[in-house]
Amino acid sequence: MPRITPYLLYEDVAAALDWLAAAFGFEEALRYADEDGTVTHAEMRLDDGVIFMGHPGPEFKNPRHLGQATVHVHVYVDDVNAHFERAKAAGATIVMEPVEEPYGDRRYDAEDPEGVRWSFAEHVRDVSPEEWGATGG
Repeated sequence: MPRITPYLLYEDVAAALDWLAAAFGFEEALRYADEDGTVTHAEMRLDDGVIFMGHPGPEFKNPRHLGQATVHVHVYVDDVNAHFERAKAAGATIVMEPVEEPYGDRRYDAEDPEGVRWSFAEHVRDVSPEEWGATGG
């Protein structure tokens, strides 16, 4: 069965591992460091979702240094309001407070310390694509 797994790049993977666990509730599943101790690959889980993380080398600049978002990761959670409060208390940069979207999700957006943009949502009601203006493929 195909599975899509985002591979996110961080200047400081070790710090990202700690922060994503504290703010967003991810659990570390794997960490690999090179001989100087730099974490070059890691994996985290949230329920049945997985993210890979890596450090691509000294030439890499994260979104925070570039001054713009370069990726937006969307994650479904069971209780988006509780998740929002946890992220806010951990110091996440809140880009959008929780709001009900016309497509049936309640969602908020946040950025982590390196500027990766995250959306967390809870599905709250079923809405047909036509009701919110989408077309099928």
